[in-house]
Order: sequence, then structure tokens, then C-alpha cells
Amino acid sequence: MRRTLTLLAMAVIAIATTVFNTTPAWAHGYVLSPPSRQANCHQGKVPNCGPIIYEPQSVEGPKGLRSCHANLSRFAQLSDESKPWPVTSVGRTVTFRWTFTAPHRTSNYEYYIGNTRVASFSGNNQPPPMSGVSHTVNFGGFSGRQKVLAIWNIGDTANAFYSCIDLRIG
Repeated sequence: MRRTLTLLAMAVIAIATTVFNTTPAWAHGYVLSPPSRQANCHQGKVPNCGPIIYEPQSVEGPKGLRSCHANLSRFAQLSDESKPWPVTSVGRTVTFRWTFTAPHRTSNYEYYIGNTRVASFSGNNQPPPMSGVSHTVNFGGFSGRQKVLAIWNIGDTANAFYSCIDLRIG
């Protein structure tokens, strides 16, 4: 009986250690400038955005996605191309500014147009400063209206944060 209780106690300790040592992604963030779709919704510039207006920093999903809403149904409006998304006119280079409500260790930041990765910036597995992070991306091979997908890949979880930005390049 004593041996059974000892084994049971060891199993409970092992499970508790695993559960409590797992680090969740408490980080949250999005592209503030040029305004991402969630920033435009949060600022009331786009109608009928749903709950994203209250939590623009929460578009979090597994790494590797290529959707504006991180495949979260409650934020599906972010991928609705029929919405009147404001477009920011820019030159060939654009500086993106991320804002964070809770920084988390960062693997890297990626920027895509369609399936083309245009830029990547290392996060050195460090949390970003609460004051934000900026990246300057060269879009020399692109022009006209483009949707940029910006991804913040978290360093110690399997998740990432997603932001889409509508630009007119050139």
C-alpha cells in the first residue's frame, strides 16, 4: 500500500511539474503603423469588425499560418476582402512599428506578400521592449495595392501573432 501511494505521489508531482513549467504565450502584439487591419478596426475606421475592436493584440495562432485572422473564427472579419480596408500609400521601403501589451521571447518577425517572404528579422529569443519594435522592409519588387502579412513568431511556444496591412506601394 505504501509503495502504491509513493508511486501515485511521484506521478502527481511529475504531472504537476510538466503542467506548471510549460510557458504559455502571455505576449500580445500587433502592427500599429502603418495601421494593420486590427488597428483600423480598433480605431473605428472599418465597420462591423466584431470583437477585434476590443482586443487587436490577440490574433494568435500556430506558427506557419498565412491568414490575417490566425484561423480564429471570432476574428474572421480580418480576412474578409470585401471590407473597405483603408490603404496606406507608401514608397518602396516601409517601416513597420509593432506595439505590445505583453512582450514575450521572440524567435523572429516575418513579412509576406502572398506566398513570398519579403523580409525576416531575428528576435534573438529576447522579449521585445514594451516601447515597441520597428522594422524597415524594402518592397522594391512590388507595386500597387498589396496586402502584407506581418508575423511575430514567439520563441518559446508554438504560436505566432498575425497582422495584415493594406498598402499602396510606389
